[in-house]
Amino acid sequence: MSFSHQKLDVYRLSLEYIRWVYARTDDLTGIHRHARDQLLRASQSIPLNVAEGNGKFTAPDQGRYFGIACGSTLECAAIQDVLLSWGSH
Repeated sequence: MSFSHQKLDVYRLSLEYIRWVYARTDDLTGIHRHARDQLLRASQSIPLNVAEGNGKFTAPDQGRYFGIACGSTLECAAIQDVLLSWGSH
């Protein structure tokens, strides 16, 4: 079974990003574990909200979920900045 969100480039790219995050966060332990957990949650939020938004029928409903996905993307970027400032990854 195929869903319409699976055809979206942004959805497929967000899944690639999750694979990238998982491959690089195993060694984030100790004081970095909270950033790791937050990065994993935020990265998962991107495709989940893209898929849910794509299933909505009105532009305002779609926009709400796409906006959350965008916010999660920016959150991931900020977490990566924080980790880089600590000298991690």
